[in-house]
Amino acid sequence: MTTILTLGGGGHTMPHVHGLPFSPIDELALELTGKDRPAVCYVGTAGGDEPGPALRFREVFADVARPTVLTLFNREEPDAFGTDAIGPGDLERILEQDLVYVGGGSTANLLALWRLHGLDLLLAEAAERGTVLVGVSAGGNCWFEGSSTGSFGPLRPLGDGLGLLPGSNCPHYGGEPGRREGFEQAVASGVLPDGYGVDDGGALLWRDGVLVEAVAETASAGVVRVRRTPDGSVSEPVAVRRLV
Repeated sequence: MTTILTLGGGGHTMPHVHGLPFSPIDELALELTGKDRPAVCYVGTAGGDEPGPALRFREVFADVARPTVLTLFNREEPDAFGTDAIGPGDLERILEQDLVYVGGGSTANLLALWRLHGLDLLLAEAAERGTVLVGVSAGGNCWFEGSSTGSFGPLRPLGDGLGLLPGSNCPHYGGEPGRREGFEQAVASGVLPDGYGVDDGGALLWRDGVLVEAVAETASAGVVRVRRTPDGSVSEPVAVRRLV
């Protein structure tokens, strides 16, 4: 059974969203592995493998898991990535992880590099073997058929996702100017298939490509289902389970 958790924003990469010592959504992600101290891997391709997020991931998860980092760049910076980092020459080690956590940045760049390195196929195989896939913003977009992205500068639809999840996704739905309107227009025009708009602090839990529930680590984060209609599109609120 494949398990994927997609965040609109939040988790350890955006601690200001929940304002807590440890993200409740990240706690849920760890619980989904069913392990007391799971092997967890951060993938920062969308952000150009900046060392800062990788180091923060290691620090945040050091006491509750066995963290490592996958990098397609900058293997010469072991202080940030760690001597156990997974690099371009040993990507198969991703299959050993209990959880893979994909950070935000450029959805388009992430997809292009993953496909060049074959990482898209390895992650799909890992998911089939039971690895929990988690992603925030671009890291959540990538699993869907399409998404709303700022990869090209202005916000625009991208219909070239991995397709592990059906439909389309819009992170930061109510938190960034133009996200809501652009996503609804893209669905209304048929450029993107029906999908979900997820606020910062919200997340969608999927099993075998079926939405199980929406959750939130704040009191106000919401999720909507956006559907195409003969007159345009309609946005319908999705019930959210509050983790706080």
